[in-house]
This record gives sequence, C-alpha cells and structure tokens, in this order.
Amino acid sequence: MNADEPVPLPITPELDLHTFRPEDIGDLIPAYLDACIARGLHDVRIIHGKGTGTLRTTVHEILRRSTRVVSFRLGDERSGSWGATLVTLKS
Repeated sequence: MNADEPVPLPITPELDLHTFRPEDIGDLIPAYLDACIARGLHDVRIIHGKGTGTLRTTVHEILRRSTRVVSFRLGDERSGSWGATLVTLKS
C-alpha cells in the first residue's frame, strides 16, 4: 500500500479527530457525516479534545455550515464534556 493512499476506516457513530491532521478535517467531517447518513447513523459524537479550543471551534464552524446537521452541542460528563461534540443529523 502506498503511504499516500487513503486508509479505509469503519464508519461508527464516533469520530476521534486525534488521529487526523488538523488540515484534513475540513474535508473529513463532511465526508464522515455523509457516510453516517448513508448508513442510517443520525446521532454521532465527534471527539476533538479539550486543548485550547481551536479544533473545537473549527469543528463547530463546519457543523454550523453543514446542511446535513439538525443540531449539535457539547458533550455532558458521560459523553466527553467539552472535549466532544454530539451531533444530530438529518434523516
């Protein structure tokens, strides 16, 4: 396998951004949301971490602009707190 080839990943209701480069999330998140909808997943969790909040802000901007998203909010104490965002997608 060539190092530049995409690695297929299973689509689950959770996307952990820690394994991706920040410059890739602008394409990654919309593609992930499309794949979730195609698989009937309408409640998903995006883990962006707590850190400085830069990645969280970027994720929220992408979600705000997406026509696929019904709503989103930060996680609670059981779902990652402010290190994760819970997203409801259109059916």
